[in-house]
Amino acid sequence: MRGIFFDEEHARTVVTRLVAAGYSARAERERLAGEDDDEDHPWAVVSDAPELVLDVLVDEYDGWLDADDHVPVHPPLELPTESRKIKRPSGG
Repeated sequence: MRGIFFDEEHARTVVTRLVAAGYSARAERERLAGEDDDEDHPWAVVSDAPELVLDVLVDEYDGWLDADDHVPVHPPLELPTESRKIKRPSGG
């Protein structure tokens, strides 16, 4: 579970509060695709805290919850191995 914050101080405060509550947590820079300026990258707080706990802190410190870890993984599609016939048989 990750909380995303644009303010480094907010991210560090959330980490401190989570660790004080007995959870593991760390702050890391979140690299956005296509963003060249390092100062514009948000901070991600990665934690094993329950979603509810992190959600409360995200609301308090103006961040958002990134729950990509819970995206279901679907098995690959089974595609046909032979080509389909598209011509109609010629008849009388």
